[in-house]
Amino acid sequence: MTGSKTSDAIALAGADIFDGQDLHQGLALVVEQGSVSGLFAQSNLPDDIETLELRGGTLVPGFIDLQVNGGGGVLLNEQPTLSGIETICQAHRPFGTTALLPTLITDTPEITQRAIEAGIAATEKNVLGFLGLHLEGPHLARAKKGAHDPDLIRPMTSQDLSILIAAKERLENLMVTVAPESVTEQQITDLSHAGIVVSLGHSDADYAQVQRAIAAGAQCVTHLYNAMSPLSHREPGMVGATLQSGEICAGIIADGYHVDPAAISIALAAKQQPGRIFLITDAMSTIGTDMKSLQLNGRTILRKDGRLTLEDGTLAGADLDMITAVRFMISQVGLEPMEAYRMAAAYPAQCMKISPRFGTLRPGAEANIVHLDENHRVTRTWIGGK
Repeated sequence: MTGSKTSDAIALAGADIFDGQDLHQGLALVVEQGSVSGLFAQSNLPDDIETLELRGGTLVPGFIDLQVNGGGGVLLNEQPTLSGIETICQAHRPFGTTALLPTLITDTPEITQRAIEAGIAATEKNVLGFLGLHLEGPHLARAKKGAHDPDLIRPMTSQDLSILIAAKERLENLMVTVAPESVTEQQITDLSHAGIVVSLGHSDADYAQVQRAIAAGAQCVTHLYNAMSPLSHREPGMVGATLQSGEICAGIIADGYHVDPAAISIALAAKQQPGRIFLITDAMSTIGTDMKSLQLNGRTILRKDGRLTLEDGTLAGADLDMITAVRFMISQVGLEPMEAYRMAAAYPAQCMKISPRFGTLRPGAEANIVHLDENHRVTRTWIGGK
């Protein structure tokens, strides 16, 4: 590397570097003006460039979480504000998440609008770590409501469609979770054409319905296996349609409570590509706190032994951060570390169509970087080189 020092240029040296695809050793990662400049031998670095010696470990692309209900004591449903979004983003940084979609669980039209306005404000302020919004509902199926309030679940109207399309015009990224039973195929097409990522979930749809939704433009499935029609030998359901289609990606909650490790392994083996399975946390407000309970739509959610449940025992989001999910994939599912890193960064970036700007450490990418020690623990996080 040649040339004079740029004011904010820095070389990160002394660690292995996983660029999102391959592992490199003995090189330094150079960051300039918030982006990755490239990988260089230390002998080729300018003498005056600032160099940070990391003394081991691995640099990996910053994690991307497409389903984050809360963190730092804040649940988006209970605090749909700019400050609420800032707190959620900040709470997940120590766990390696450098970009996320704050997620609104099914709520009233008024709360939904406030969340959209908060997301627009976060976009305008360029809040660190804010990628866009995920609206999980209210256009779901009551039969697979999970922890969603059934009284707030309803079909999508033309007004709902217009609100979502208008929101996308002011949000860089928007994902919406819908059930095929509660939307029309034309609505899915209209959302997709507007640049909104349509994810299918909380649904009892059969295989044929899901296939039609995919053909109409659905690109993703929300928390694979959970709150959806299962795979059986005569009716493959949403699970079967997801695994059989290469056109759709899927998030999965790797905490050991939502999905058995064997079921995760089976899904990874069966999933047709290029659509990939990626990690999500489905995190609630407990992340980064010692909270024992929280409120959602006036109902109490209890925290115990790593699980979050309604008082009747229904799972209600997850008490999970992204680096814990990565370690679970390595230690419990038996995944190679680099593939676990891809599931936390490269694959969600591909799903949102934000590659190669995100999910990689190749030249030109956003300098969203995580340094992990030999035990896969986060020691440092950079967002935009900061």
